[in-house]
Amino acid sequence: MPDIRGFSLFARIGLTCYAFVHLVVAWLAVQVALGDNEKADKAGALQIVASGSGAWLLWLIAAGTGVLALWQLTEAITGHRHAEPRRRWVRRATSGVEVVLYGLVAYSAGKIATGGSGKAGSVVATVLTESWGAAVVISAGVIVIAVAAFLAYRGIRKKFVHDLDLGGASPAVRRSTERLGQVGWCAMGLTYGTVGAMVVVAAVEYDPAKAGGLDPALKTLAVQPYGQVLLLALAAGIAVFGVFALLESRYRRI
Repeated sequence: MPDIRGFSLFARIGLTCYAFVHLVVAWLAVQVALGDNEKADKAGALQIVASGSGAWLLWLIAAGTGVLALWQLTEAITGHRHAEPRRRWVRRATSGVEVVLYGLVAYSAGKIATGGSGKAGSVVATVLTESWGAAVVISAGVIVIAVAAFLAYRGIRKKFVHDLDLGGASPAVRRSTERLGQVGWCAMGLTYGTVGAMVVVAAVEYDPAKAGGLDPALKTLAVQPYGQVLLLALAAGIAVFGVFALLESRYRRI
């Protein structure tokens, strides 16, 4: 993707929107931990945005994250040519994962802006009615778990640093960004891993309600022994990822 000033500005706005959504998700996860019944998945966060600011902010989030998804799609297909051949395919695979992450937020925001729910539970319910449905849903859950493991690996090994231009940042900002990224990406890995596990459970138990998104997964976690503490820790991790994403909007290579 050429470095066009207008595109770069809009992409950074999209990254800021992406950060904002995760900060709202973290706040809602805290409410679940404290016993509130608010939805704590991305669609739930976007519903809060819709009720507080109207459709215009949802459209901005949808457009911004949509641009991010398209940008990463081009990177997944033809990008990262400066990298060594082996690393190039790893970077392209990473871009492919980001296409999904950004695309899900864009789709949910657009769906809610047009009056929809942005939920995936009804799709799972429909698939499970088919004879082959359980196998498909279990496969989808395993894929989500694999992506979650990749996100955690990305955080632990600081692979996200390759996408940042921290040359002009102070040593303190550089260290802070790296630490926030490590914690945030690991938290996102745990978050998606929880969702993937719940999708598998939903297929095994033929209970589509358990695969409705992050919300039922968090509520299930909340009622486990020490669940409130674990959920508050997860919420803190998601918030850290949101703060990292704000820094990423400034230092991302675009």
